[in-house]
Amino acid sequence: MISTDAALALREAGLVWHPASGDRFQLNEPEFEADIFTVSEMTIEPRRYPSGTILAFNGTTEWALDSVALDEALWLPREDQLREMLRGGFRSLRRLADTHRVEIEFAGEALSFEHPQPEDAYAAAVLAMLRRVND
Repeated sequence: MISTDAALALREAGLVWHPASGDRFQLNEPEFEADIFTVSEMTIEPRRYPSGTILAFNGTTEWALDSVALDEALWLPREDQLREMLRGGFRSLRRLADTHRVEIEFAGEALSFEHPQPEDAYAAAVLAMLRRVND
């Protein structure tokens, strides 16, 4: 799973989350620091209003929560979601002795990113693309 630090960096770089079933997230509340939640129509449902999106907790999923604003949640993209964000620029994921290397091509340049966790290697590649696009 992607690290909180990598997810925060992606959000700060401008990655926008449109919650969908299966998405994982954390809450920006000390009492929920170690909890990972999953969007599901049965338990945690995104509700869109003119004022913004909230994540509604249905039933007894989490007794202390009714709903939270989207900006209070930190999206933890999955490996497949991160790879999809790379689109046609993705070239390969390689497992090395003690790390994973993601190789991409962006603006004609070959780039590689390494991290012990494959999700964080993908996140580093997405982050690099976001930063270059937003500069």
